[in-house]
Amino acid sequence: MKKHKAIRFFVIILFLILQTVFLTMIVKEKYNTGAIDIVLITLAITGIMWFAYKELDLHHEKHAYDKLLVVVWVPVGALACYALNIYAGLGSVISASAVGTVASFVPIINKSSSYLKKLPAVIYCGTFIGMSSTEIAPSIGFVLSAGIFAGVLLLLSKNLFLGIGGKLGTIAFAGVVIASLIYWILK
Repeated sequence: MKKHKAIRFFVIILFLILQTVFLTMIVKEKYNTGAIDIVLITLAITGIMWFAYKELDLHHEKHAYDKLLVVVWVPVGALACYALNIYAGLGSVISASAVGTVASFVPIINKSSSYLKKLPAVIYCGTFIGMSSTEIAPSIGFVLSAGIFAGVLLLLSKNLFLGIGGKLGTIAFAGVVIASLIYWILK
């Protein structure tokens, strides 16, 4: 049981840090504020997010994880969207829409399959990675690794952030950030 709580805490803290850094960089770039202003804004944002985590019922108490056979479709969605976006030249929005639309019809293959019913959201999570430009995602290898990281985060965060919009995009964002960090370290 302690292992599950540690995993949950790690995932929540990871998302809290990523969102705080991301929002701080937006404020810094957009408003050209000084260091004190950024520290205060960052502390306020972090405080609000921590309060929401503690006070709102955003998680189930039981510890459940998505199945590995489900989350392997995150990189598939990412690669399909990236290929349509970059190589077919459809653009990010049309590519994500096309992959998402095709994914929405997957459950029709076998209407009684609970496995197939889970795939559209998982594939659509990958499309957020595939929407990246070549400046962010320079290669198929990068997209694949970001998709794998996002898949792992999706696997671990099944019962987290329930009822909050943007979960799939946030997971994809975290996958891209982790892949970028690893690529930067390895360079």
